[in-house]
Amino acid sequence: MNRKLINWLGLTGLLALLSYAAAVVFSPLVYPDYNWMAQAVSDLSAQAAPSRTLWNQIAAPYNFCGVVCATCVCVFVSEKKVASKLFRVGIYLFTVMNWISSVGYAMFPLADGGKEIAAAQEVMHVVVTALVVAFSIASLVCLIVAGYREKTARGIGIWASVALLMMLVGSVGTGVMPPEYFGVAERFSVFAAVGFNAMLGWHLFRGFGKVQRKK
Repeated sequence: MNRKLINWLGLTGLLALLSYAAAVVFSPLVYPDYNWMAQAVSDLSAQAAPSRTLWNQIAAPYNFCGVVCATCVCVFVSEKKVASKLFRVGIYLFTVMNWISSVGYAMFPLADGGKEIAAAQEVMHVVVTALVVAFSIASLVCLIVAGYREKTARGIGIWASVALLMMLVGSVGTGVMPPEYFGVAERFSVFAAVGFNAMLGWHLFRGFGKVQRKK
């Protein structure tokens, strides 16, 4: 296929995933006593965290590329009228979620990881998280239903199902699992969205060739 710039920008989703995974793996190296099984990923980027500087350095491509990828996917499926309207709505909601996540967490980082939520900034951090979860679930449900209805969009619908299952495992797990395993459950949720964005980026790189387009 004759790829245009917007198709090449789909690879930013893969770069975002690699950057995020690297930040999650390497940032704890400069955070004494950080327990990845018990603590949230967001603790690594908290304002008082010793790993904040390293996190910001490693995750810089993720912070930028994740939004670029989702936005390019949104523009492409809108202009090309990819699949059904419900499918495109799912993509739009997923893009909004990425913007809320990128802007919201930058504006309202945790003051100190692993502490009680009390200050206004920390409360807003929780509000941002709630919005991210709500938009993620809404977008994935739309894509799952669209994939069920349209054979050509079924592959993305299946990936959406996997991502939603991971989010549910993370959400339920953080509530029912012992505190010492909070971080394990939480990572299912955070990697679900980043991984799904990378998958959409790969489809954009390939021009959504196997997904039906309706004029």
